[in-house]
Amino acid sequence: MKSRFFGLLAACALLTPALSQAQEHWNEGPVWACSSYRTAPGMFDTYIKWIRTHSEPLNAESKKQGLILDFKTFVKTPHDPNDYDVLFCTLFSSYGKALDYNKGDEDKSDAISAAHWATADNDKQTQLASPRLEMRTYLGTEYVREVTLKPMP
Repeated sequence: MKSRFFGLLAACALLTPALSQAQEHWNEGPVWACSSYRTAPGMFDTYIKWIRTHSEPLNAESKKQGLILDFKTFVKTPHDPNDYDVLFCTLFSSYGKALDYNKGDEDKSDAISAAHWATADNDKQTQLASPRLEMRTYLGTEYVREVTLKPMP
């Protein structure tokens, strides 16, 4: 039992300097949640119009109400059939804000959606938003921390 404890203690001691050394190079900033999509052939313009009509106003109101810090849309030419052509990124103040459930935030988000879709019925909102599903394929979401590099001494 003692040897396991000391082994764990030694492992922690070896890992701590590596983590603290990384921290000496930057200051931690906010967290981006970036979701990538591949539009269906011939649907890029239609999909972007749908996003401009529905997603952008929801994001703008979420930012206005303090649920998110910012949002951005990126487009690119895909390199292969499994590569994205549209990337949506949402900026949160922390990983906790991006990943943890918060009842107050959900209530605000629900109110924003209800106002946009003119109904508080979640099933009706899902039905109204469903056309986008046929225009693209969801490829995944990545969470990345923005950092500010410290100047060299």
